[in-house]
Amino acid sequence: MSLLQVRGLTKRFGKTDVLRGIDLDVQPGERIAILGASGSGKSTLLRCLNFMEMPDVGTVTLDGKVIGPSGKYRESELTQVRQRVGMVFQQFNLFPHMTAVGNVMEGLRTVRRQSKAEARTRAEKELARVGLADKAETYPAHLSGGQKQRVAIARALAMDPEMLLFDEPTSALDPELVGEVLNVIRSLADEGRTMLLVTHELGFAYHVATRIIFLADGTIHEQGTPDEVLKNPRQERTRAFLASHKQFSF
Repeated sequence: MSLLQVRGLTKRFGKTDVLRGIDLDVQPGERIAILGASGSGKSTLLRCLNFMEMPDVGTVTLDGKVIGPSGKYRESELTQVRQRVGMVFQQFNLFPHMTAVGNVMEGLRTVRRQSKAEARTRAEKELARVGLADKAETYPAHLSGGQKQRVAIARALAMDPEMLLFDEPTSALDPELVGEVLNVIRSLADEGRTMLLVTHELGFAYHVATRIIFLADGTIHEQGTPDEVLKNPRQERTRAFLASHKQFSF
C-alpha cells in the first residue's frame, strides 16, 4: 500500500489553476525530487499535501485513510496529518523569541502535551542529530541561515513524521551554507526516510532522489528515475528546463 496517494488534486487561486489534477503515489522510503520553473505549482503541491492549503478538488489518502472524506476538513484531523507529514520551509519560520531548543520543543509541548523535561530531552537529541548540540540556547538572530534551517529540520523530526516535505530548503541560504543543510537531508535519506523535496539543486537531486518529478503548468509533465529525467528526458519542455540549469554534475 502507498504511504501517500493523491488523485485529481486541483488548486485554484482566483481564476488561476495552479494545480490541474495531480495524481501521485508515494511508497514508504521513496525520495522524490520535484523540479520545475517558478510558478509551476511545486510549493503549492507540498502545501496541499500538508493541508496548509486546502485542495479545491481531489483526494489525499494517507496510509490508506482519505483525509476529509466528506470534502470537509476538521482541524483536529489536519493537526494529526501535520504531525505525520512534516514540513520544512524556505524561510525557516522559527520563533525569534525562543532559543533553538525552545523552537524544537514547542510542538512537543503544545501538540504532543509532553512535559518540559521530556520535550527538552527529545529536542536536544534532534539538535544533536543535525549537528547543533552546542547551539541549543542560542536565539535565531545569532544563528546563520544554515543553522536556522537545521533547527527547522530538527523541529520537524521531533514530531516523528512518517514523511518529510522540503520546500526549497536551501533557496534562502548563502551559497557557502547550502552544503551543511544538504548534508543533513542526505543523512535522513540514508536512514530510509520518505521525503518529497522541491529543489533547484539538480546534482543533489540526481544523487539522492529515487524518483524525479518535473512539474509544468500545474501538471506532472514528466517523471522517472534520475537517469531517465535528468540525463535522458523525453519531453522537450523538460530538456529546455535542464538546459537552463547547467550548474550541476552527475
